[in-house]
Amino acid sequence: MKDGRKIPGMLYILVSFIPWVVYWVMCGTGNRLGVIIPLAISLILLAPQIRKRDFNMMDVTSVLYFSMATVATFILNLSMFVEKSGFLGYLALSLMALLSLAIKRPYTLQVAKRDYPEIYWREKSFLTINSIITAVWTTIFVASAIMFLTDMPFTMILSNTLIAFGIALSAVFPLKAPAYFASKDFKKYDWRIKVDKKLKGEDEYDVIIVGSGIAGLTCGALLSKRGYKVLVLEQHYQVGGYCSSFRRDGFVFNTGVENVSGLWEKGPITYLLKELGLERNEFFVKNRMRYIFRGREINANDLEEFIKALSDMFPEEKEGIRAFFDEAKKAYEECYKDLVYGVPLPAELIVKVFGAKKLLDYPREHPHFYDWMNKTYKQKLDEFFSDEGLKTLLCALLGYLGTEPEKTSASSALTAVVSYYLYGGYFPREAQKFSNALKDFIEDKGGKVLTNHKVDKILVENGEVKGVKVGNKVFRSSIVVANANAKTTFLELVGEEHLDKIFVEYIKSLKMSPSCFMVFLGVDMDLSGYPTIVENLDEGYSIAINSNADPSLAPRGMASVTILTPANYHDFPERWTKEYSEKKKEFAETLIKKAERVIPNLSERIIVQDAATPKTFERYTSMPEGAIYAFDQSIGTKRPYFKTPVKGLYLASASTFPGGGIEAVVISGIICSNDICDWKIKQ
Repeated sequence: MKDGRKIPGMLYILVSFIPWVVYWVMCGTGNRLGVIIPLAISLILLAPQIRKRDFNMMDVTSVLYFSMATVATFILNLSMFVEKSGFLGYLALSLMALLSLAIKRPYTLQVAKRDYPEIYWREKSFLTINSIITAVWTTIFVASAIMFLTDMPFTMILSNTLIAFGIALSAVFPLKAPAYFASKDFKKYDWRIKVDKKLKGEDEYDVIIVGSGIAGLTCGALLSKRGYKVLVLEQHYQVGGYCSSFRRDGFVFNTGVENVSGLWEKGPITYLLKELGLERNEFFVKNRMRYIFRGREINANDLEEFIKALSDMFPEEKEGIRAFFDEAKKAYEECYKDLVYGVPLPAELIVKVFGAKKLLDYPREHPHFYDWMNKTYKQKLDEFFSDEGLKTLLCALLGYLGTEPEKTSASSALTAVVSYYLYGGYFPREAQKFSNALKDFIEDKGGKVLTNHKVDKILVENGEVKGVKVGNKVFRSSIVVANANAKTTFLELVGEEHLDKIFVEYIKSLKMSPSCFMVFLGVDMDLSGYPTIVENLDEGYSIAINSNADPSLAPRGMASVTILTPANYHDFPERWTKEYSEKKKEFAETLIKKAERVIPNLSERIIVQDAATPKTFERYTSMPEGAIYAFDQSIGTKRPYFKTPVKGLYLASASTFPGGGIEAVVISGIICSNDICDWKIKQ
């Protein structure tokens, strides 16, 4: 983007050199006018910058240098600026460039801004690229100054060659650098496995998937549709991972999923359902939401109702509330626009799939979303609001990320939190039905899904996957998709002996996300007058009345209720101990008493009661520490790539991009399936 100017930014450097070229040529012949004429040219270049108060450091340096040179030459009658024009000129430019680097405002940054919208200017890579270019120019200036000082042979030719190189670098490097920085690490893992879909032996498969969470099932279903022979191996007696259900005396409870995003028109789950020919309404129903804040109930069945409720509660913030959600909607829709493969892609895949130019154009084509990408959620809230209570309320769903607003990328908050306000969240009518539907699809297409099959080892030879081992049985494949936590995958299933020590230490250093405590209640109460989900910000817990989303989850006139709150894995003693049982019981009773302030007499009407601690989740899903979102999702946590150092081994789970949550792991599964197909699928 040229921002309305005729001269591209980096080529403007050539314009800035005009007074210097005139200076060196004229003074090289001993002409004293070679000092005044460059001053006049420099003033002409600087004039429009004075009007706009937007200065190019090189032009400012030119005016200062040639003013000094004019005074010295024509008033003080000194000849040094004429006789030593090469050395002094390049010395001045060297000092200018060094100073700009020292104050972290590389001088090429100002001219580079001509080519890019303001949204780019705060990007770290933009500063990095210009720091590199300025460093190169500094080297050129210093080298030229030394050549002129020592009067080396062919000094003028060498100096001009260096200048030409600098101008070429300034024009080309900004176009190529973003793609390079985005993909340089990923390229180390970007191997390719060609799958021959010929008839295979009984225990040979095109793709083996270890684990049957939603990411693994998504990947397996899409590959099955495309003709791959798929095997899914699951340690538990049923599929689904966190997206599963269990029954107790006529009541049905979901094990972890109560509110799902990604089901709007362009949502990834909507895309998946369409690809598989499944109906959304068969598996999901839109949630009715209520927030309890400062003792007040705020209902939010759609965005307009939520905006009105917030505006009534915070009248002085009314304009900001509307503006915040208007911008959020623009940013969110930009994130999901023009999705060739049904999901947004990380930077390295944008480069791989669409090319370097697509990444370069991304901020211009997604200006609102790009702004959210480069700020924290707290910064975004501070932009629009001054009332701390309102900011707290808009962080109500940050539990879906397990992070604090100041440590949360605004773009993550947008897709995993604000999106629920924009398009609503959905309740899985019975989470197990959705997981089972994906399982059935795989089997209908000729694949296999084997439960009670715990993978003991991913077989690796010479850095390449060869299959997996389950007990004494071996299943062969050149591609294995690990739908398990990355720590479990690399440290237990692959083994440290097959991995680089630095990579192993990186995996070990990853911090797990928070977990939670859940109480499952079957109650002899009609709770249909309540919304599906109640978020109590005052006391830090949530209530999901499952049967309000789907009445079949409880006997007629009764209700299936789940109460959940964040919990620390290390606060619970070892399972099967008396201390553990007592802690679990105490935790459950406390949570029920809190919920009873929202649903009176709840404790008196309990027919069925069960509970799950972080250690329960760890037992059933093999997720370390029972983490809900795999790794910590705060800014600064770099998740592993979905392709690994072991050739043929993929990750499809909350461990990799984009993180935890059903929508996120569906994205992970779709990306993995597309890469296995080498991104060559019919849309």
